[in-house]
Amino acid sequence: MDNGEEHMPELTTLRQKVEYMVEKTFPGQKISGRVFADLVKERGGSLSHSYFSNILAGKVTHPSEDILRALGLGFGVDWRFFKEESEVVDEVVAGLQFLAKRRTGEISGVAGRGLDDDGLPPELLEFALSLLADSKEGTNSGTGPTTGHGMEGGGGRAPDGEPGP
Repeated sequence: MDNGEEHMPELTTLRQKVEYMVEKTFPGQKISGRVFADLVKERGGSLSHSYFSNILAGKVTHPSEDILRALGLGFGVDWRFFKEESEVVDEVVAGLQFLAKRRTGEISGVAGRGLDDDGLPPELLEFALSLLADSKEGTNSGTGPTTGHGMEGGGGRAPDGEPGP
């Protein structure tokens, strides 16, 4: 069934993902490692031109998260696009397990440890602490008592931390 939308090819390797992003971001252009490294630098990241060239040559298969973040900056996409799918799935599962434990009361507090570039951003920590405060008050952001069963009730907080509808 073709509805006129372009289908994204299966991209399993880092090289395939980067080649795909080069074509989508710079259609019909040949982008050198130096040009891409300069673009990343302009956007606040760091990536050597030779490392980028090695990625395109398939010589780099498991770079650090710093390199993946630099690729994300250069292409203007979420850096997780370049991670292996199984790693992203593991992170999502861990996040869901955390939320489930918080709802059931197994987790009753949040501590902000390691707040550096790889740690929890202050606004996210503030949001998590506000959720915890709401649950201690016995409300779910003003939508009534928490039941710990599913996600009924709507409400919650908007991304800016203000109460939702």
